[in-house]
Amino acid sequence: MVNQKISHRPTICYRPIQPSDLEVLERLHADIFPIRYEEEFFQSVVHARDIVSWAAVDRSRPNGHSDELIGFVTARIVLAKETEIGDLLIYDPLKPDQTLVYIMTLGVVETYRNLRIARSLIRQVIKYASSIPTCHAVYLHVISYNIPAIHLYKKMSFKCIRRLQGFYLINGQHYDSFLFVYYVNGGCSPCSPLELLVAAVSYMTSSLKTVAARLRKNEEESPKLPK
Repeated sequence: MVNQKISHRPTICYRPIQPSDLEVLERLHADIFPIRYEEEFFQSVVHARDIVSWAAVDRSRPNGHSDELIGFVTARIVLAKETEIGDLLIYDPLKPDQTLVYIMTLGVVETYRNLRIARSLIRQVIKYASSIPTCHAVYLHVISYNIPAIHLYKKMSFKCIRRLQGFYLINGQHYDSFLFVYYVNGGCSPCSPLELLVAAVSYMTSSLKTVAARLRKNEEESPKLPK
């Protein structure tokens, strides 16, 4: 369904972010996020310096804006062993080149929201990560009050694996963050908290059954006293 705030039927296309996008990219980040990003970050994005990115544009947009950003996603490759989720992945420690893709920023212009653009941008990242044989997951942080984003990641099969207390500091106030992971190329968690709980309960149940069986056996083998 077309957003009612748009006066035309959009034709959404995706391409890499390029140097000519710099001014709009900076403006959109300032409009969308409460966090301010350094100029070095934007220069790294538009010149692809250790950062990969995708832009969403509306080819049907009038007045010469058909190639202007209406959405974006930025990400970078990191070594698995150097990340905060390295302990939550099954990977071979003898292969130091194993990697993850970290989504740094994701945003869509307000008038173009609810058109599945953010979902498509995330899919671009997942496709990219899946094309790297050494990559095992895509991960990101989301502030705890961003409910629409949390619902989106869950719908896209991201797993919420941690809540980080006071992760963000915005205008002098701390906010929690959720850590989401999407596994690719056979990557997986060594054991989820639920699996640990199930395993513990199973172990305890098995132990109790063993103790009960031994007690019954001892009772049967003990000599009967005469009446």
